[in-house]
Amino acid sequence: MTGPLETPDGRYIVVRGRLWRRADPSLPDERRAGLVHELMSARRAKKDARAAGDTAAVEEARKRVDAAKTALGERGPVWWDDDAPDETRRMARNTRYADWYAEVGDGDGTDA
Repeated sequence: MTGPLETPDGRYIVVRGRLWRRADPSLPDERRAGLVHELMSARRAKKDARAAGDTAAVEEARKRVDAAKTALGERGPVWWDDDAPDETRRMARNTRYADWYAEVGDGDGTDA
């Protein structure tokens, strides 16, 4: 199985034609693994809280998800330093990656 399509500069993955910021590649492997573990735990907690109808627990789990994603560099300030804008959630075809995406995408807004 191959992973998601990644922009040439490694800043984003492309899911159904949309850009999503990758984790900061400068994070040490052990730190990244710990944060990913916390992110998955928080997502499970959110799912369980929703199933139980516990709105307070859902909100707490959402905060944990946000904190983990921010620590990973997927949210919050960008981790690159060349003043390029954050294009997270934008359609790849409408960004500076449009030409690249036209070559590697399948033409209907989904991944190659």
